[in-house]
Amino acid sequence: MKKAVIKYKKGLHTRVAAMVVQKANELQLKYHTSLYLHYKEYKKIPASSLMPLISLQIKKGDEVWVSANDETLDFVEKEMVEFLESNFEVKDNQTIDQVDNLLHNSSITSEQVFNNIANGLVVIDENDIITIFNLAAEKIMGISGKKAIGKKVYEVIPNSRLHIVNKTGISELGCRQIIGNSVIITDRTPIFVDGQIKGAVAVFQDISKLEKITGELQSVRELKERLHLILETVQDGICVLDKDGYVTYVNPAYLRIVGQTSEQLVGKNIKYISPRGARSRALQSGSAIFGSISKKANNITIVANVSPILVDDEVTGCVSVIKDITEIQTLIENLNKATAKAEYLELELKRTKKTNPAFKKIIGQSGKIVDALAIAEKAAESSATVLIRGESGTGKELLAEGIHYVSSRDDGPFIRVNCAAIPDNLLESELFGHEKGAFTGAFKKRLGKFELAHKGTIFLDEIGEMDKTMQAKLLRVLQKREFERVGGEETIKVDVRIIAATNKNLEEMVAKGDFREDLYYRLNVIPVILPPLRERKEDIPLLVEHFLQKISKESGKEVKGIRSDALEVLMDYRWPGNVRELENIIERITVLIDKPYIEIQDLPIYLRQEVVMNQEKDSGCFPQGTILPWEEYEKQIIKMALKKYSSYNAAAKALGLTHKTIAAKARKYGIEK
Repeated sequence: MKKAVIKYKKGLHTRVAAMVVQKANELQLKYHTSLYLHYKEYKKIPASSLMPLISLQIKKGDEVWVSANDETLDFVEKEMVEFLESNFEVKDNQTIDQVDNLLHNSSITSEQVFNNIANGLVVIDENDIITIFNLAAEKIMGISGKKAIGKKVYEVIPNSRLHIVNKTGISELGCRQIIGNSVIITDRTPIFVDGQIKGAVAVFQDISKLEKITGELQSVRELKERLHLILETVQDGICVLDKDGYVTYVNPAYLRIVGQTSEQLVGKNIKYISPRGARSRALQSGSAIFGSISKKANNITIVANVSPILVDDEVTGCVSVIKDITEIQTLIENLNKATAKAEYLELELKRTKKTNPAFKKIIGQSGKIVDALAIAEKAAESSATVLIRGESGTGKELLAEGIHYVSSRDDGPFIRVNCAAIPDNLLESELFGHEKGAFTGAFKKRLGKFELAHKGTIFLDEIGEMDKTMQAKLLRVLQKREFERVGGEETIKVDVRIIAATNKNLEEMVAKGDFREDLYYRLNVIPVILPPLRERKEDIPLLVEHFLQKISKESGKEVKGIRSDALEVLMDYRWPGNVRELENIIERITVLIDKPYIEIQDLPIYLRQEVVMNQEKDSGCFPQGTILPWEEYEKQIIKMALKKYSSYNAAAKALGLTHKTIAAKARKYGIEK
């Protein structure tokens, strides 16, 4: 195999390709071999075939490989390579005649091909003049080729777009077009020669009959598919019999209800399956049977309606439609469950207009609150039980809500239960639900909060208020994830994540026997401790700003901010009611004042008085005759030292203590440098 690089400036165009074919024919006859050209991805093209060679569109600079059948004839390959790399000058008139004859024969062959293809073919040159108009085009267009060739395409075909393709060079493929009474599908493509548009070609086919047949078949297919889809998707079981009693069709719902397969039923005769059943009777009598109740082999009770199929008053089969009665009972159960959930969610919607899906409601940047949120976020990644500890008003419910909405259960319900607000004798019914007639006043079955929380989270607030009987029942739910309704015997399985909260010292309650030790350890898997507001006073300015914005927005009364002296009073107050107390105070002040900023005189009197007393203690002026706990004196001494020396090291040296001791005491009492 030898390589040739085309040097002729116009490449192997039609006449040059004919000369190459002529040369190949001469060499093949002379040396009794076959020559082939290899070009790009084309593995083997006969060098003596004109049309394939023209279709390669070989240009100047392209590489072409030449091979012969006999590997010993490399001199033949070499001679062919020399010819391909020449300028193709022919001075021999005989050779020119042979090339012309070859082109003429090729032209006749192309013409015969064009006129014998079933598709219409129209070709125009670069001036939009029709040069080819085959017989199929004449038949489809109803125009003679003699009248079309030589004229502008848009003069012959008024709605043609071939001249537009010739101008833009953009192909239009699969275009539907109406010409007279015919519907055609057309591909229009430009003809490029050496990168220049030299015309365009349109190939089209009459699809009028095909469209009509396709439309009719599509209508029948759609009707069949629609009917089949209806039968396959309905929840009622459907069974069809022919006139001889053979089962010809059963839908998936029927198989599901009777607990059998299609192979067990289709093709079987009803006299062997159910000789005395409603289908046999309807087939024999030709009359419809409604409301026939029977029990199947799988202990499913069904109700059936059987109707004969009548064609020209002759019974040609029957159709049986069955329904599982137990499914109706299940639907009623689901409806009751959905109704109970809807009632609960409606109450929740009234209680709070919207739920924040994360921890955004917990305002604060202090170390203790950040640590608590970090633990809560980690806890949300698992399904472990969480116990939130903290004083009343620290935001335990908000934290539980945040854990739920950043967990994988965020799509499930978040159910709240305040154990302290529900009497002991009603708490079991509230948590686990009750059956109808379980006790006086139980007029209907009610779902409990655990059932409502399935696939979600239940928040048990004030868990320390629960009596020991209920503690034992709660322990079972934690261990086995199951329970029974009050007055019921059915064991109900639930998938619930439990978050508990308390402001009590559960360890002391366990020691006294007031709280079950095993329940304590079950609840205390991941403890999260929310600090009281007095231990994170640096968050007070943030909380005040947040509450001012929130309350101003809700009340429509704008309060821009708080004066520094008033804020200082808030910072010095001990906040026994924590964040809830702060929110209530801000709301009260916002409603009562008529000015843009909160001042010290707007604060409640009891708050200002307590702060004055605390300031007297801080200055060392304790009331005479009053003995305070040692920690109170220690706190004031460390506070005064840090206020004077401004660093742990300096304060420690002044008091004769270590830096570590001063730092630990300051953290203990919430004292800032």
